[in-house]
This record gives sequence, C-alpha cells and structure tokens, in this order.
Amino acid sequence: MAPKVLMVAEKPSIALSIASVLSGGQMSSRRGSTEVHEFDGNFLGFSAQYKVTSVIGHVFSVDFPAAYQNWTDTDPLDLFDAPIVKSESNPKAHICRHLSQEARGFGHLVLWLDCDREGENICFEVIECTGFHAKDGKRVYRARFSSVTEKDILKAMNNLVEPNKNEALAVDARQEIDLKVGVSFTRFQTSYFNGKYGNLDSRVISYGPCQTPTLGFCVQRHLQIITFKPEKFWKLHPYILHKGYELKLEWNRNRLFDLDVTEMFRNIIKEDGILKVIAISEKQESKSRPAGLNTVNLLKVASSALGFGPQLAMQLAERLYTQGFISYPRTESTAYPPSFDFRGTLRALDNNPEWREYVQGLLADGYVKPRSGNDAGDHPPITPMRSATQDMLGHDAWKLYQYVCQHFLGTLSPDTKYTRVKIEFAVAGELFQCIGQHVTVKGFASIMPWLAVSEKSLPQFTQGEKIEISRIEVDEGNTAPPDYLTESELISLMEKNGIGTDASIPVHINNICERNYVQVQAGRRLVPTALGVSLIRGYQCIDPDLCLPDIRSFIEHQITLVAKGQADHSLVVEHVIKQFKMKFSYFVKQIENMDALFEAEFSPLSDSGRFLSKCGKCLRYMRYISTQPSRLYCGTCEEIYYIPQKGTIKLYKELTCPLDNFELLIFSMPGPEGKSFPLCPYCYNCPPFEGIDTLFGATKTVSTVKSGKGAGMPCFLCPHPTCQHSMISQGVCACPECNGTLVLDPVSAPKWRLYCNMCNCLVFLPEGAHRISTTRDHCPECDSTIIEVDFNKKTTPLKDGATLHMKHPLLTNPSSNLLESSKSCLSM
Repeated sequence: MAPKVLMVAEKPSIALSIASVLSGGQMSSRRGSTEVHEFDGNFLGFSAQYKVTSVIGHVFSVDFPAAYQNWTDTDPLDLFDAPIVKSESNPKAHICRHLSQEARGFGHLVLWLDCDREGENICFEVIECTGFHAKDGKRVYRARFSSVTEKDILKAMNNLVEPNKNEALAVDARQEIDLKVGVSFTRFQTSYFNGKYGNLDSRVISYGPCQTPTLGFCVQRHLQIITFKPEKFWKLHPYILHKGYELKLEWNRNRLFDLDVTEMFRNIIKEDGILKVIAISEKQESKSRPAGLNTVNLLKVASSALGFGPQLAMQLAERLYTQGFISYPRTESTAYPPSFDFRGTLRALDNNPEWREYVQGLLADGYVKPRSGNDAGDHPPITPMRSATQDMLGHDAWKLYQYVCQHFLGTLSPDTKYTRVKIEFAVAGELFQCIGQHVTVKGFASIMPWLAVSEKSLPQFTQGEKIEISRIEVDEGNTAPPDYLTESELISLMEKNGIGTDASIPVHINNICERNYVQVQAGRRLVPTALGVSLIRGYQCIDPDLCLPDIRSFIEHQITLVAKGQADHSLVVEHVIKQFKMKFSYFVKQIENMDALFEAEFSPLSDSGRFLSKCGKCLRYMRYISTQPSRLYCGTCEEIYYIPQKGTIKLYKELTCPLDNFELLIFSMPGPEGKSFPLCPYCYNCPPFEGIDTLFGATKTVSTVKSGKGAGMPCFLCPHPTCQHSMISQGVCACPECNGTLVLDPVSAPKWRLYCNMCNCLVFLPEGAHRISTTRDHCPECDSTIIEVDFNKKTTPLKDGATLHMKHPLLTNPSSNLLESSKSCLSM
C-alpha cells in the first residue's frame, strides 16, 4: 500500500510553494481551515500520496486557568505558583481540529515549519494536534530549509531530520517565565496606579522581562541628556592659499576651554605668520566590504536608512521570504556556508535592470570570496533568491528587497581602496595638519554608494616648504549631550546585552511604543514619555535589577542552554520564577517609593478633567477624565467609573437611570458608521442583571486587561422591562448577521438608523423623518417591534399630507421606500 504523507507548513503561502514544487504544479487544492493541496509522488523511494497544508503561526498560546483570570479575586503573587494551560491561539480558525482530521489514515508527517526555535516549538504543537506522538508505526520528519525556492525545497526533502525537542522546550520555558513575571507585575502596577492619577495616559501599565530593560536603555540616555551641562570651547583654524587651493587646517590640540588661552595662541601664531611643512605621509588604506546580512543588521539599516520601524521591517522581510524573493529573514549568522552557490544566486539577479551590468561584471571578472563572519549555526545570511521589480513588490517591500540585493552584491565585491595623504605643519611651536583622500579602487561602494569613502584633493607639498597664513579663525562651540537613541542604536544595545532574539527585538521595541512609554520622533529617535521615565526611575529606586539587562541576559543564556540540551527546562523555569517571586514581594512592599515619583509627575484625579454628570449616590457632579483609560471620577464618593474607550462622550438630556439615579451619557464611536448609544456609568461598571454574557468593549485577553475597565453593560444590552432606553424598549428585531438585536440609534437624526448591539451591522432608515421611535406593538408573525415614523409637514412622502406612519420595519408604505436597508431582511 502506498505510504500517505502529510506535510504541514507554517503559513498557507509556504504550503502552496512546497506543494507546487513537489507536484510539479500537478495538484488538486481544496479549502479547509487552511488550504489543502493533494498529489501523488515519491517519498523515500516509494510511490506515495501527499497532502500539504499549514498552520497560521502558533497553534497554542499559554495562559492562566479561568480561576486566575479575575484581577480582583487573584493576588498577583499567587500567579508565580499558578498552573498554566495551553489553549488555541485562534479558536475560530479551528486549526487543531483541521490538523487532526487531515492526519487520519496518514502514516508519515513532514514538518515544514520555520527553522528557528519558535518553528521548532510549533512542530511539537502540530505533532500533538495530529496525534503522531502517541501512535506506533507513525514517523515524524523535519524539513530544514532557508528559502522556498525549488532548489532549497528539493534539498530539504532529500535531507529530512528529526524535530529538535530541546529547542521546543526552550520556547516553552521562555513563554512560562514571560507570562508569570509579566502578568504578575502588570496586574499589580495597573491596579495600584490606575485610578490614582488623572493624566496618567495608559490603560495598562505593563512590565516585561525584555520590554522593561529595553525601555531602560531609552530612559538612561534621556537622563544623560537632561543632566548634561554644556561647556564652551574654542578652536583655532589657520587658512592657507597654495597652488590654487584654499585649505583649512586642523589644530592638533583640537579645542581649548579657555578663551584667553586660545586668544594667546592665536596672537602668537599670527605674529609668526609662516607655516612650515614638517612631515608628509602617504598610506594605502582599505575599507572592508560587508559580511553577510543577518537580522539585526537588516533591522538597523531599515530604521536608519530606509525609515522603517523594526516591526514593519520584519513584516516586509517575512512577506518577501514567503513569496520566494529572499531567504529566511531570521538569522544570527553573517558567514556563508562553504557550499553556498554564489554563482547561481548571481545568475538569478543578472536579468534585473537595476544591477544587470554590475552582476554581469562580477560573473565575467570573478567575484570576491565573502568575508568570514559569524556562523551561529542557524541559517545562512539573508540573501536574494530571485529577481523582482518595484511593480511586483510595492514601494516599501521594494526598498527592503533592493537593500538585500545591494548588500549581497557588496559582499562579493572587492574592498574599497584609497590613498590617504597627511600633511603636517608647524608654526610658533604649534602643530596643524590637513588630510586628503583619493579612491583607487571603488570596490563594493559602486553598488553601496552610501558607504563610499569621501574624496578630498590636496595640492603638492614638499617637506620644509614655508607657506604664509592667509587668515586665522577662532571657532566657538559648546559641548553637546548625546542625542536620543535611534531605533538602530537601541537594537545594537539590545543585541550587545542579550535582550531578546533576532525574532523578538522588533516586538519589544514596538511594545514600549504602543504602551506610551516612548515616542518615535524625527530621525526615528526614541524619546521617553513622563510615564516611561517615572517607571524606570521607580524601578531604580526599588530594585534596579528589574530594569537592568543583566537578569534578562542571564535568562536568555539559560534558555539557550535548554535549547542545546545542556540544562533542564523545568529547573531553569523553577529557578527564574523563584528569583522573580522574591523580587515581586519586595517590590510590592516598596511601591510607595515609585508612587512618590508618580505623584510628582501626574495630577491626582480630584484635580483632573471637567465636570460632566451627576453621581447617583451623592448627587454631586463627577469629573470626566479623557486620558486613557477614559473614566468618570466622583470626588465625594471617591469612586471611579470606566466608560467605553476611543470615542466621544456627552450628557444625555439630563435623563437618569431608573435603577440607580445616575445621569445617562451618550457615547459616540468614531467614523461615519460609528454607533451612538446611551449608558449609565454605574450599570456599565456593575451590570445589575445576571446572564449578560457579552459585555460591550470586553477585551479578548482577559488576563492582561482588568474586566470592568472599558467593558460593561450599555443601555442596548440592558433587559430592564420598563426603562425607555433599554434593549427591551429600543430593540426592533433580530440582527440578520448574528444573534444580536437591531436597536434604534436615538441620536442619529436626520440620518436615522438601526444598529446591532452585538456586531457592526447597520440598517439605514428614511432620512426625511422628523422623529422615529419604537412602540409597544409587535408583529404577530415575527415579533418585531412596530416603529413610528413622524415626517415633517412640508416634506412628508405620505398620501394626503399625512405625517405619522406606523408600520412593521420590513414593510414599505405605498408612496415610498420607508426602509432603505443594506440588508435584504431584518428578521431572522
């Protein structure tokens, strides 16, 4: 019986490439959770049936069990000893079920996941889903490849290996450590500080074992800048005219910090007035071509030269990789393997008009062997795999691809060679010099012109020659602090200190930006916010280890040992968690030290915001604080009421909630199709009815955002039987898109509409209506609410000038379409 072989890739596009190569394009494809490609072929010398499908990244993610999800009921300290569970990362995709179904009846599993630690971890997730680990006679293979070209795919198929369990365990260790440490500190900090300060512009005050040291580098540079004290200095620059050249000479003393002394030297030199050439030196120098391109260097160039943040740069690189234009973009190696086919790669580029002539020159004249770089044992350097044009890739992807190609061609080009001439002068006992440079071999700078050596021509001089000084300038300047870190500089610091990996560095930088700890300013420089500075200074006051790179560097080293099979996964996790648990306990006891810094930087709630609506308990006005997270604060009751985020809020006609006497608010979501709905601040934070399963605005990740902060019960979810604003009163009919209810938007005039209280479905009503309202009457057939439409006398479309019309929302009146809906039906 022919063997049946299931192949699983990390992305659908890679699965398609693999299937296309192995089947020669002769395959059938069908839809599943991800596409499945089927064909017949040979496997290990036998005729076989193939099935190729994919996952979409990690199948599982780690989290705490439901018992630990409630922020109020769970002490963050308990999280260090809490169990963790793995659940599907994307439950709606049903990847686990898909893999299990497709694996039935198959005896061989070939894993085509990305060849890094994360990919190795996903390998074992796939093995678990398919059940191959538990059944006898079933074989699991690992394909190792660096690009999705035909050559690499066929080579990988002929050299199948076993998946690496140790590398998968290293990822498990990192995930558990980051989850327990990050969530424990984040929950405590967020709960402690949110609600104390009005202009604290952050919903979640997060901590991360990698994220926080990354922020620490930015704040350290910020503190160097603000504590820097500039000093004035002066420089002497004599000028000479010689053989048609005017030359500015550099002083060997460089600069002085005393003006009187500088003036003294100036007068002595001016009095002498004659420079003597005391030395002429000429030296042949070279500028080395680059080594192979690794991920960190790609990210640095993308930020400093192309203007792409690390996150965007990696997204573009991954897209180029999955489309087969470049090799795998996550690598630490800068050394090419001895077997690398340079000539074949050059031939793949010689039809590209951008560098055809340069490539043909390398092929004809012979390319130079690349510099020996670092071989990290993972993947070859990032390399172009096939030719592309800007029209094929789009502007941003083209810029990145263009750099990858230029860098690769540069590695195969000669070094830049140039002659450096130094002329030294003496006058009145002081020494000056000028330097000229002349390029003799342009080398790799021909294809990477931004790295070219700048040329400066000098006239001919002879030793002992005397030249008159034409003028002397005294330049005044100030010492300057270092500038704020660029993304490129931050990446270098992270790499040097072992913070993150080539894959995770972009994520950590993106996190500190999204958390409002730093802002990216001109030149892609990272400027810490008041919150970012206060956090780092707080950690420094309590426990500097929390924001220094040393601990994370140690953790990364231990995880690397796990990946190499030199350390036990569970012992590493246990040791690190124990250390951070002790640090957390001390941090909690000393939190007032950090609070003192926050108090000096941020305003208390009682002094923040503007008065908006009355509290139902004390009947005093509450303050509306618009900074994230948006909330109301009652200074009398000292209570905080969170409201929906990212929209506008205003008082709703001074109406009150019949349950608690709080004044109602109208919240309007942004955009032309944004909902507007009333809400009671108290009901929104403390839903009074049981069985309200879906809270509006609830976040997907309960473990990272406290329930109740931006998640609650607006009036359109309220089942109150008599309140005129509840779902019972304002609901019209069932939503055709989901199991929600279409509710009348109370402030949408003159463009009246219904919206679903569960999804984004909108239904537009007649624009000419003066007023539209619900009635107590219902359709006897479908139970939809009968609506009442009141037209203006001058513009009424009704017969005989009538203005009032009561009708089932699905029906139209005799003279016009009463209901203009984007849906064909309003009832289920």
